[in-house]
Amino acid sequence: MIKFKEMTLLFSLPLLLIFTSLFLQNPAKILEGISQIVLSPGLLLTDYLAIGGLNATLLNAGLCGLASALLILLCKIEVNGPFIAAVYTVVGFAFFGKNIFNIWPILGGVYLSGIYKKIPFRNNLLIALFGTTLAPLVSFFAFGSGLPTLQGVLLGISFGLASGFILPSLASHMLRFHDGYNLYNVGFTGGIIGSFIVANARSFGVEIYTVNILSEEYDFFFKIFLGFVFIGLILTGLIFTRSSSEKIYIPLKRIYRSSGRLVSDFTILGNFPSTFINMGIMGIASMIFVFLVGGTLNGPIVGSILTVVGFAAFGKHVRNCFPILIGVVLASFMKIWETSTTIVIIAGLFGTTLAPIAGQYGFIAGMLAGFFHLSIVMNVASLHGGINLYNNGFAGGFVAAFLVPIIDFIKRHGENYEG
Repeated sequence: MIKFKEMTLLFSLPLLLIFTSLFLQNPAKILEGISQIVLSPGLLLTDYLAIGGLNATLLNAGLCGLASALLILLCKIEVNGPFIAAVYTVVGFAFFGKNIFNIWPILGGVYLSGIYKKIPFRNNLLIALFGTTLAPLVSFFAFGSGLPTLQGVLLGISFGLASGFILPSLASHMLRFHDGYNLYNVGFTGGIIGSFIVANARSFGVEIYTVNILSEEYDFFFKIFLGFVFIGLILTGLIFTRSSSEKIYIPLKRIYRSSGRLVSDFTILGNFPSTFINMGIMGIASMIFVFLVGGTLNGPIVGSILTVVGFAAFGKHVRNCFPILIGVVLASFMKIWETSTTIVIIAGLFGTTLAPIAGQYGFIAGMLAGFFHLSIVMNVASLHGGINLYNNGFAGGFVAAFLVPIIDFIKRHGENYEG
């Protein structure tokens, strides 16, 4: 049975987003913005703040998060770090790519897969929620392919169902590729599926390419709003600490000592209060990073911050993320990309998918992972055309698979030499 503090963490952010959107604007105008969001192809990077406006985007994010939390509740799943990460990731990407229409065919495909394999949906729900990384696949064929509306919608839904159907089988195999050092494993799986579909679609003359639609006018609002959310998480953790038998620094210490490698559930390794606090700290740290590099809070950056916060329950903390961020920033100084641009900032924040490398092998290894990650992530999006929203998870899989064996080899050789 889901306990009160777990329900607080699952439902508070989606409900806050919904109530804020309805408070700020007339519901009739919000519906117009929601329709624009739903009818957009949603490919990377499509900032829904620029497409549908602030209030419609907040409502879309809140509804997507609420749907995810309700599915967890209906499946009677004991909430833990992975499911917290999943809900926050869905909410985050509902600022740029996921919406209340395009997530359902993916979820439905995973559900059908369970029926076919005679596996309860609750066993695959985590993959289903993360699997909405392929939501733009539905929207593109429905509304961006140039097909008649009915034909396009049916094709988009069919592709979504098919992708969701194969996701659980592929995700378990892809984990072996990077050996758990890429936290966004389903993002890597989505990249493989997306690349396969896009390559075949292009061979039939269908053009699928990434876009760059970004907003700039809501920076101040999100500084206040996100600051409120993250301070609230820390205060909530401190309040719940009163009912814990441990002093708060003890479970926090266990979290910070963790490498973060899959599967690292901080609600078990630490406890729920320490997880709340770690999430709030990571949110504030992410905002400070954006401020220091001169970025503007738009849909993709807000989404990346919320994803980092979600994974602060499932593998990320300041110690293992900081080296990755340093590596990405150093790479931007030395390479051709401007540090303050949205694409570099989200490469840094999402690049913390490689945090387990820093956690396992140390600061230098983490910095190298971030350094290489920037180059890889800037080049792999063309493979899937932007229909895989977790592009950094796709890139992170390659970086981890390349770098970890080399680090292991060097370590073993050094140990043998010393021996």
